[in-house]
Amino acid sequence: MDPVFIAAGFVALAIVYGVYRRYSHISLADVPGPESASFITGNLKELYQGQAAEADFKWQAQYGNVVRFKGSFGNDQLMISDPAALQYIFANKGYRFPKPPERRILTKMVNGKGITWAEGDDHKRHRRVMLPGFGAAESRAFLSIFQNCAESMSNKWTEIISNSNEGSVVFNLSVWLSRATLDAIGEAAFDVRFSTTDNNESAQAFARSYNNIMNDVFGSPSDGQVVSLGISKYIPYRILEYLTDIVKNPRIVRMREAGKAAKSVAKQLVKDKAEMLLRGNGSRDILSLLVKANMDTDAKAKLTEEELHAQIRTILFAGHETTANTISWGLLELAKQPKMQSRLREEIWETEAAVHARGDVDFTIADFDAMPYTTCCDEILRFCCVVYHVHRYASEDDVLPLSQPITVRSGDIIRELPVPKGTRIIASLAAYNRDKELWGEDAHEFNPERWLNGTAKEKVTSIGVYSNLMTFLGGVRSCIGWRFAVIEIQAFLTEIVGRFEFATSDKTELVRREACLVMVPVVEGEVENGVQLPLRVSLAPRTGKEC
Repeated sequence: MDPVFIAAGFVALAIVYGVYRRYSHISLADVPGPESASFITGNLKELYQGQAAEADFKWQAQYGNVVRFKGSFGNDQLMISDPAALQYIFANKGYRFPKPPERRILTKMVNGKGITWAEGDDHKRHRRVMLPGFGAAESRAFLSIFQNCAESMSNKWTEIISNSNEGSVVFNLSVWLSRATLDAIGEAAFDVRFSTTDNNESAQAFARSYNNIMNDVFGSPSDGQVVSLGISKYIPYRILEYLTDIVKNPRIVRMREAGKAAKSVAKQLVKDKAEMLLRGNGSRDILSLLVKANMDTDAKAKLTEEELHAQIRTILFAGHETTANTISWGLLELAKQPKMQSRLREEIWETEAAVHARGDVDFTIADFDAMPYTTCCDEILRFCCVVYHVHRYASEDDVLPLSQPITVRSGDIIRELPVPKGTRIIASLAAYNRDKELWGEDAHEFNPERWLNGTAKEKVTSIGVYSNLMTFLGGVRSCIGWRFAVIEIQAFLTEIVGRFEFATSDKTELVRREACLVMVPVVEGEVENGVQLPLRVSLAPRTGKEC
């Protein structure tokens, strides 16, 4: 049967079903929120066609941390950044608020049926097998790998800058950092040297399959794509799965091709690692620990071969693209704030001198912890929240606790919010990370000082796994690789800020926070050129007193 005919049939059913639900179920319409722009698209165009979290910040300022907005066909949905509600959704009742089926399909397209796709008992099983590779000791052990990969990239930059006539070069930081963090994840997670910064051709081919993938597939959605996204919530999961496997839409074809490339790499990595372990030659990389843990697990709890491949795809994506984008956005903020950048560099040089004085060459985790202004890392994770939305739905009628009461349209003040079964919820991680009650009146400004003067610690809600941020989520669905990511970011920032000065370029003002499931930088008017963050980079002059 023609897939277009099938889709058209479900569109008609969706309209009828949407109207039925609007007028026969418990309504959230009394919760404050923006007026619907259209019965067909609701507020979805404003939400998905603007820059990342642009609507979130606007709605938060107007309506607070609990916002009702309209999906397709008048369907009420919630955007939540309230700390108590988020804690309830992610920590207290994590499995009661699963990922919606239409969002699980997107996760499957990106990473396969891995830990970010799994729900309930399956998720517990995935997490149990994967945790041994992401403990505190394991993550710290990868520091030297991160430092070496950052140094390799820095050496390339030094060579290019030294050969330039101007003494500085405008680099597309996004491309360089994507390659360097792919090298880092290859070695730390799989004990494989991709060497993409050294132009290894086979690795470059794989890197190209990931290059711009999120922007190509999810960036700048058309009106029709916004409508399709809204309608997808009414279509059964199996039908959605079937459609994404057969449709010829260029964006979905692009994702399928990238998925095939990633799966091919994952299959070879698992095969090689299993053979090494059987010969007794395993190392302490994440994949070795994962495969060994899976071998030692009870048969019913083991990951299938498909699930193992999906975990590798998840690690590849989450471990390099999100980290690369976070570092890129952080360097943009430091380029805009030369004094902050200089202060961080001076602290790096002072610590470097102490490291050399004690006879060491490289920084340790303890050195990072002892450097007060490495709070820049925390501020980058707060301000540049690359994964800005997480989608959930209420699997049963429930009641959300609230940190602060809200006044509904009837004038009543409520201190908890009844939520009907099936309600779609967008947890706005970006809006939570900009909540003025938590982070101060200057929450929408990049300011590492808030971590030193106590502003960021006065009102602790104990919600996220790191620094009270929602960047890595919290509870049973928290990012298991958060320690890995924090150490990698610290290692890269210390290396490159210690060696280079970053300044804005003539295109900096045109950089746009493109919303494509993750927040990536693109240049206005050059979106077709993909992810770009052009900054001018020069060697940081040393006085000779630092070491």
